[in-house]
Amino acid sequence: MIKLLKDFSKKDIFFILISAFLIVGQVWLELKMPDYMSSITRLVQTEGSSMADIMEQGAYMLACAFGSLVSAICVGYLASHVSSSFSMNLRRKIFDKVEKFGTEEIKKFSTSSLITRTTNDVTQIEMLIGMGLQLLIKAPIMAVWAITKILDKSIEWSTLVAVCVVILLMTIGVIMIIVMPRFSKVQKLIDRVNGVIRENLSGIRVIRAFNAENYQTNRFEQVNHNLTSMQLFNQRCFAVLMPIMNIVMNGLTLGIYFIGAILIEKAMMGDKLVIFSNMVVFTSYGMQVIMSFLMLAMIFMMLPRASVSAKRINEVLEEKIAIQDGTFDGETEEIGTVEFKNVSFKYPDADEYLLKNISFKVNKGETIAFIGSTGSGKSTLINLVPRFYDATDGEVLVDGINVKEYKQEALHNKMGYVPQKAVMFTGSVKENVAYGDNGKEITEEEIIKAVEVAQGKEFVEKMEHKYDSHIARGGTNVSGGQKQRLAIARAIARDPEIYIFDDSFSALDYKTDATLRRELKKYTKNATSMIVAQRIGTIINADKIIVLDKGECVGMGTHQELLKSCDVYKEIALSQLSKEELENA
Repeated sequence: MIKLLKDFSKKDIFFILISAFLIVGQVWLELKMPDYMSSITRLVQTEGSSMADIMEQGAYMLACAFGSLVSAICVGYLASHVSSSFSMNLRRKIFDKVEKFGTEEIKKFSTSSLITRTTNDVTQIEMLIGMGLQLLIKAPIMAVWAITKILDKSIEWSTLVAVCVVILLMTIGVIMIIVMPRFSKVQKLIDRVNGVIRENLSGIRVIRAFNAENYQTNRFEQVNHNLTSMQLFNQRCFAVLMPIMNIVMNGLTLGIYFIGAILIEKAMMGDKLVIFSNMVVFTSYGMQVIMSFLMLAMIFMMLPRASVSAKRINEVLEEKIAIQDGTFDGETEEIGTVEFKNVSFKYPDADEYLLKNISFKVNKGETIAFIGSTGSGKSTLINLVPRFYDATDGEVLVDGINVKEYKQEALHNKMGYVPQKAVMFTGSVKENVAYGDNGKEITEEEIIKAVEVAQGKEFVEKMEHKYDSHIARGGTNVSGGQKQRLAIARAIARDPEIYIFDDSFSALDYKTDATLRRELKKYTKNATSMIVAQRIGTIINADKIIVLDKGECVGMGTHQELLKSCDVYKEIALSQLSKEELENA
């Protein structure tokens, strides 16, 4: 928690200091009112007192009350400003950190958990700061100040107040011991609820198609019930606090009057008025002491959950990034080359290597393709180029420079990447195609040309607003093939040195696939293309084809060469095309 509080800006610290000053003034005004009440009590009981004197003391009390009100309003405004500003900066900090996460870190924190940490956990801290700035400063000052005011009044009354305070502290301590461990479970349960809801929304079509609504409802009911049960237990524990607080406060008042009655009865006639006046003042100060601890109790109710949230946020902020930026961002002698030198790779939590001793080089203007059975490591291999993962052994070179030496921005600006699953963002067709920053502005003419090359012109121009037509989040208002063509257009619009297609033609029909590849070959003749594919027809004309089997390179060459030299490739080819089609290819 303390680590996060170091992120306060100078402006926030200034506001906190002003708030502290105003709170001190507010406490002084509130503790001054019992003195005027005592004066009014003496004036009322004293013969010959004028109404003007009583009204004067009453006016002072009203002035103190009004001053305390103004101070409280100002502190409330400043506290809300500080807490909102802090939470805004904290959310930005978490977002920026997550943006730097590689695939390894993203897998460590689930998506639903990262959403909870950025929203609910930050809100818990915001609430603590907003309330704490007002109560955490005010409560100790008021308690100490009020205690110093009553210490010399009566040992009996002081002892009674001390007993009440001890009872409150013991109650708060027991509740904290019981509830504190459960707050971390609450946040994890919120993660699970978010995860189930997110999965339900993203898979709604499959759920309906398989009549799995009841199954999903039961899953949600289970996690929702677990969260509700945990929250109910916590709230019931805290609910015990308020009745005890009321019993203590009312008991204190009764105790003060009971002790006061005994003291007045035993006192001499001249001292009775003084004792009665002190009793009235002590009642007010005693209540101020109890109210101070009540305010602290409110903070203690919020502190455990905020502490758990702060720990969860720190886990994200302190997570070490596996993919570190290099320093190179300059010009290279080679352009458009990709080379693997004895590259092996295994996932951080895996025992066996997924890729083993892969070596090849592709030059500018060439097309290299990767094919193999499911799980052979094709996508993993191609993901080493943009550094979604780093090679465990060996080197991956782009333009003759190890990818680890590049600044990631410079490395990614050399590439046009089309993922296995086409991703669309909320916005227009134009915004999706021109997405990202590769160091230059993409013109509308370039966007139209990219869509045309990607064979998307026909369906885009049929849309109501054409290139300004809206694309929903995830591209839910376009088909899979349309999403794939827009994703390809996005890569083309960047005009990169290196194109990476990770099984990016799978949703296209054979005719569109063939036309797109033909147009793409013309448009990208000066660029390097790296293609992962399942279809032989997609890669049949590649300059070089690498066949992977269980993470190993078992064949490398052109289509015709591999048909003669590689049994794995021949088996894949014959499963898709006839001998006549292969011979005529």
